[in-house]
Amino acid sequence: MSKRDLLLEIGMEELPARFVAPAAAQLKEKLEKWLQTERISFDQINLYESPRRLAVLVAGVSEQQADRNDEAKGPAKKIAQDEAGNWSKAALGFARSNGVDPDALYFKEVNGVEYVHARKNEVGRATFELLPAIKDVIAGMSFPKNMRWGAHELKFARPIRWMIALFGDDIIPFEIEGVQTGRISRGHRFLGHDVTVTNAADYKQLLADQFVMVDPEERKEVIVRQLKELEQKQNWIIPIDEGLLDEVVHLVEYPTALFGTFEADFLNIPREVLITSMREHQRYFPVQDQQGKLLNHFVTVRNGDSRSLETVAKGNEKVLRARLADARFFYTEDQKLAIADCIAKLENIVFHEELGTIADKVRRTVKNADQIADAVMADIATVERAASIAKFDLVTNMVNEFPELQGIMGQDYAKKAGETEAVAQAIFEHYLPRFAGDILPESAEGAVVSISDKLDTIVGCFAIGIIPTGSQDPYGLRRLAAGIVNILVARNWTLSLDALFDIALANYQAQGVNKREAADVKKDLFDFFALRLKNVLQEEGVRYDVIDAVLATDLSVVPNVLARAKALMEIVRDDSFKLTVEQFNRVNNLAQKATSLEIDEAVFIEEVEKSLHQAYVSVRQELSLVEAAGDFVKTLEILASLREPIQTFFEQIMVMVEDEQVRQNRLALLANVAKTIFAYADFAKIVFA
Repeated sequence: MSKRDLLLEIGMEELPARFVAPAAAQLKEKLEKWLQTERISFDQINLYESPRRLAVLVAGVSEQQADRNDEAKGPAKKIAQDEAGNWSKAALGFARSNGVDPDALYFKEVNGVEYVHARKNEVGRATFELLPAIKDVIAGMSFPKNMRWGAHELKFARPIRWMIALFGDDIIPFEIEGVQTGRISRGHRFLGHDVTVTNAADYKQLLADQFVMVDPEERKEVIVRQLKELEQKQNWIIPIDEGLLDEVVHLVEYPTALFGTFEADFLNIPREVLITSMREHQRYFPVQDQQGKLLNHFVTVRNGDSRSLETVAKGNEKVLRARLADARFFYTEDQKLAIADCIAKLENIVFHEELGTIADKVRRTVKNADQIADAVMADIATVERAASIAKFDLVTNMVNEFPELQGIMGQDYAKKAGETEAVAQAIFEHYLPRFAGDILPESAEGAVVSISDKLDTIVGCFAIGIIPTGSQDPYGLRRLAAGIVNILVARNWTLSLDALFDIALANYQAQGVNKREAADVKKDLFDFFALRLKNVLQEEGVRYDVIDAVLATDLSVVPNVLARAKALMEIVRDDSFKLTVEQFNRVNNLAQKATSLEIDEAVFIEEVEKSLHQAYVSVRQELSLVEAAGDFVKTLEILASLREPIQTFFEQIMVMVEDEQVRQNRLALLANVAKTIFAYADFAKIVFA
């Protein structure tokens, strides 16, 4: 069957950089799904995009839709025919819905029951006849923000200015909001010209000739190569922020890197301020020397060629100079503020209408931190001071301009105001981790304030019914919970989640926030943190069944959950452990019938009862020692020692005897054994090949 290439290009006004990649991926996904639904085969899909266009080149598209030869199953024979053997309304409706004549219906046995069937045969149509429906694929796209233009009704990210739709060298005819498909594309806005695409396969090269690199990976490689060349030529280090690099890639169609210079006295401003100002306002890359010291240079990427780079550099220098002058003014003015005055202003900033002001949050965080610091032996004076002033930089000019500098400016301003190094460090660290993979607090005091602050936000939101669902998490509660989990694991703090929830809830109740019952809030919190723990275990490479087994038990002590899972991962590879788990599950199944945990040794009749009881008592004693030391590998070994006593017990004794007292005593014994074993994990969830 012959094939052709399919090209679709949507040309628009410049898209925001953050829209480009997701929009292109969405177009590819929707078009691929449409082709599959329409039974049109293809070899591969290449995705192209730039700020002014979204394009998909589908190679090897079949010129003919695949024939359809499906068998549809209808109602059972007793429903499909009446007593005289005539088709019922149900059968006739089935035939009609499948587009077949009732005479073509036939019966086929499925699992011993006859059902009416119909075979739907449909000859595939020419692909070119179907392709105009691609219009609906484009019109069905969605964006973070949409707009209308002119008198048009279509909502799209930006106004559509041209479209290419080619099947081989033939134009696929359709129109969207007055724009007809054709074969004319537009080159670089200033360097290129309109270009006629005669054949879909020539698209990429034709645009390249007009100074448009439609392959984003190619643009990225060019930018990185140019940055490396500048590094070598100038003996610099240019730190590449991946987020900034991705944004720049989607801001340009023909990248050319260049550098500029700013006055050296701006280097007196903290480097974080300079870097943030360059990155957020101008999309510039900072420059360092070989020792990592920030230099008074910057690198930018122009959307154009190498002509007149000196003029472009001077223009960028002029703009940056104004930005840095603003930053220096903010920095100087902020240092005139007293921390106490900043704290007082927090009384007028609402944290949440039902949870109070930022000042209320600070007071709750201090109370949380006091109790947590005492439990982990952190310096209470440092924790109290850091927690009480941690939010003061929220009212500064610098953080108002660059919210991402919160904590960073707090640390700098606190040191300049005479606070101790430990307090200043804890102010910065209480925001950590700020995102997945971010650094964690180095100091115990910073970790305590971080947990306390995050805990207050999470518990407060849950207390008033703000619980993340699906992809909705406007307050970033998942990120905050993951931060708490990661800190507890990293520091191996055996703080109980149950106790932490109680601390935070008590502080809210003291403030009068009692919208939901505490028990309901805690249940939801445990479920929420269980999902964060699941993510951590998956990142550690723990098997899904081991994760399920461990998470089915006590989650209160986070590091212990991880340690239990890792220990179980080791032993589960041992073939003999399968036999052990079988005995564990056998005990647990019968233990469900127990009505009491009270064991009366005087009721034991058989020697094997006494042996299992003695083994159980011995295991309990051993566990009390190794669990306190956190040795969960040894814990599993001790639990596994119960396998033989259990097996012997079941081989030589009947549990469900007629004597009520004997039966209940044996069930109580098994219930205690099961309780001890399954406190470690729900072994019934372990899957063996």
